[in-house]
Amino acid sequence: MIYVAREIEVNKGLSQGEPHLTRSQVWKGLVMKAENALPFVPGMLACTVVERFEGGLVRDIDFRGEGAREKITFRSEEKVTFVRLSGNADGFIVNEILGTDDDLRLKFSFAMQLLDDASGSPAERDMGDVMERDYLKAVEATVRVIRQMVAQGEV
Repeated sequence: MIYVAREIEVNKGLSQGEPHLTRSQVWKGLVMKAENALPFVPGMLACTVVERFEGGLVRDIDFRGEGAREKITFRSEEKVTFVRLSGNADGFIVNEILGTDDDLRLKFSFAMQLLDDASGSPAERDMGDVMERDYLKAVEATVRVIRQMVAQGEV
């Protein structure tokens, strides 16, 4: 089982002119990312919503050539949870908004297990290293894209 959790400070180290993000703005961005991850996640090749339901959706994704289906649930302005329904791994991903607007943080965590390899195998360790790097990039890119959208008046 691969388990990683990381937290970033959303408004730390802003350059002059960059907007300070609020919880509501980050939340809107996370919902947009769930619906269409392409602008937010480097390496995401396809993202199609196949079903909507009260409090969430189901989507098909292609990340670096690996297809998967995910069920996504929303806990308003707090958390987005992604559960793998198909693909090369079982598991979940959580994007969580922490703190107040003055100390806003975005925490991401995931737990995944390859379906065709034993837990702790070299293949799983390699996947864990790649996933940790890719998910950290995705969180940073998500905050960057949300900030750009806020600056352009889109969020």
